[in-house]
Amino acid sequence: SQLYFADDVYLGKLRTDLEREEVKLKDVSVDLQHAVIATEDEYFEEHDGVVPKAIVRAVMQEFTNSSTQSGGSTLTQQLIKNQILTNEVSFERKAKEILLAMRLERFFDKEEILEAYLNMATLGRNSSGQNIAGVETAAEGIFGVKAKDLSLPQAAFIAGLPQAPFTYTPFTNRGELKEDLEAGLKRKNTVLFRMHREGYITKKQYDEAVAYDLKKDFIKKKKTPQEKYPWLMAELESRSIDILTEVLAEQDGYSKEDLENSDKLTKEYKIQADRKIRSGGYKIHSTINKKIYDQMQKTKDDYDMYGVTKTKTVTNEETGKEETVEEPVQVGAIMIENKSGRIISFVGGRDFKLEQTNHATHSHRSNGSTMKPLLSYAPALEYGTISPGTPIPDVEFSAASGSGAAWSPKNYSFNEKGLYPARYALAESLNISAARNYINIYDRNPFNQFLMKMGFDSLTKRDNNLALTLGAASQGVTVEENVNAYTTFANGGKFVDAY
Repeated sequence: SQLYFADDVYLGKLRTDLEREEVKLKDVSVDLQHAVIATEDEYFEEHDGVVPKAIVRAVMQEFTNSSTQSGGSTLTQQLIKNQILTNEVSFERKAKEILLAMRLERFFDKEEILEAYLNMATLGRNSSGQNIAGVETAAEGIFGVKAKDLSLPQAAFIAGLPQAPFTYTPFTNRGELKEDLEAGLKRKNTVLFRMHREGYITKKQYDEAVAYDLKKDFIKKKKTPQEKYPWLMAELESRSIDILTEVLAEQDGYSKEDLENSDKLTKEYKIQADRKIRSGGYKIHSTINKKIYDQMQKTKDDYDMYGVTKTKTVTNEETGKEETVEEPVQVGAIMIENKSGRIISFVGGRDFKLEQTNHATHSHRSNGSTMKPLLSYAPALEYGTISPGTPIPDVEFSAASGSGAAWSPKNYSFNEKGLYPARYALAESLNISAARNYINIYDRNPFNQFLMKMGFDSLTKRDNNLALTLGAASQGVTVEENVNAYTTFANGGKFVDAY
């Protein structure tokens, strides 16, 4: 499945165990088609799914325990084995493979079978270290070209990979070029020999392709989208799975409420959604503006006034040795379009390698004084208990909290203003004035009447206390929830849920 920024700007593919991109036969170089046939199935154009003499030879080698094992599988048989059957070594499975291959030849023409094989074949790793399948993915991931633009030596190299993909692949699981490439290059020459033997290339083409220095064609290590945009890829993947979970459940007659009331049901459909999203070939379009997103990351990285990075000593679970771990001051930011609720950009944190938590969407913190307009001033204006010029006593007081203990809020500066107009008390974010104002309307329950209608899913009933107006919540809220709530002001009092 493929992910996109806003305006159809391509982001990358979702992580999967096997990277694969489908291609039509007409978009695969003729050299590669011939190389595969010459190497894997020289009688491909003539047989009806199996080559009897090859099967008899393979069976005899098996019975006599011969040191030479020639296989005997046609491309059609390989397609059946890899797409339908298992890798179990038994005569029963081989019999099924033969019968199904003969049947497949009756319903598919040779071009369809070859196209399916070229898209199915496992072909080692790409320059990002990902496991790959299919010739289009291999052409782009190994040589940086389309399958239709492969040169003869490149085509021969790819055609040789299916026999032992991870032996012949030029890349390690880290995406680095192997030091020893001899096995893959020898295999390439074997493919070229068979192409010449079968009459697909001339002696001159063969000699030139064998002499060609293929090492210079292997592309350099390439970062995966997950490495370039770790927080963004993780967030879009998570939200896509959540959406598909509801869609799949709805198709089976379950509502969103049914999922919310059953952890077992949610888990079941989440597993289905996770599988489907990785193999379904979806095109997933997001609201994220690439230019703004990139600039926000740059700004975050260039800023140098976060404060002191703490360090702590931890024991490495694998090695048992003590290591020093850095804990930098974190940052989370989000930009939401007020009217539509579109999330245009965000900053997930300082360094994904050090900490993977998305501090814009998942990290819970006190929202401090930013709660005052949402819970104290806006509801009071709505109720008509204050106007911008209403004087509020900014004088210390004590009130009974939910636990019965006395609560005495203080201003940040510890100064008291006396009678102070609401507009200035808000502008200067005075704690005492906000708390007094909230106490006057607390019995009207603005917590349920206003705050909980603005997307604060992290808050619970136990957070409904006097100190909440200063941001004192049991677990806190996310940056996304807070910014999303503020769009209510820009929308004339209407809350639009962010997405």
